[in-house]
Amino acid sequence: MLELEHEFRVVDVHTRFEPDPERRPRDAPDPDGLEREMHQAGIVRSLVFPAARQDGYLAANNAVARLCVDRSLVPIARLDGARRPGDGPLDRAVNAGRRVTGGGTPPEDVEQYAYDDRFEGFKLDPGVDGLPAPAVLDRLESVGLPVIVHGGRRFPPDRIAATLLDRSMPVIVAHFGGYPLDDALTHEAIDLLGSYDDCYLDTSFVRFRDPLERAIMEHPGQILFGSGAPMAHPNVAIMEILTLDVPEDAMRRVFSTNPGRVFESLAP
Repeated sequence: MLELEHEFRVVDVHTRFEPDPERRPRDAPDPDGLEREMHQAGIVRSLVFPAARQDGYLAANNAVARLCVDRSLVPIARLDGARRPGDGPLDRAVNAGRRVTGGGTPPEDVEQYAYDDRFEGFKLDPGVDGLPAPAVLDRLESVGLPVIVHGGRRFPPDRIAATLLDRSMPVIVAHFGGYPLDDALTHEAIDLLGSYDDCYLDTSFVRFRDPLERAIMEHPGQILFGSGAPMAHPNVAIMEILTLDVPEDAMRRVFSTNPGRVFESLAP
């Protein structure tokens, strides 16, 4: 796509990257290609986390951090866990056993990620990676860095609220909590913003105008731009905001001001 022209400073809080060339899909960009695609869209800084894998994220997180050096890419650490994300009887029974046996990212890794100045925050996708142990969530709260959590049918807004939102750390619900295109869940996630000051929504893969306009007008300080690249083209994600019927100042807050308040390295 051609270079996108607009007058906004744009930063991106939701970009995925596969650091291992052997695992990278043929059409997925390498680090230079991803940075170039972002530049063409007018995005000046992008948060990046590793693509999904089954063998843990320690090596992948460190590889992403190395590849972000001297680039406009900012790494966040992806965490996994052994617990099931649901709240049904079977989920509770399984999780009771896993609370004892452990599994997934250990609490000490959270400390390492938080205090070595390489990572800006954390990424959780409980529907894919499992839910981290309570001790890991306690450690996340103690370090206080922002947590992006994949919201959707596998981990809906009510479970996000029960698991994360009473903790003292910024929580960014990806995809407005409604992935894939679940309008009811999306509006449930928007409702959370009125009850939790440290809850935010990112715009990645939100394709409906109504929830985007509602959220930005009702909660202008709690919406952060996310492209969803490389699965979604950043030009398309930006145009979905530019074509909304909202004030220009509200767009500026979504594109730059709000992300910069939550993530220090995204501030001007």
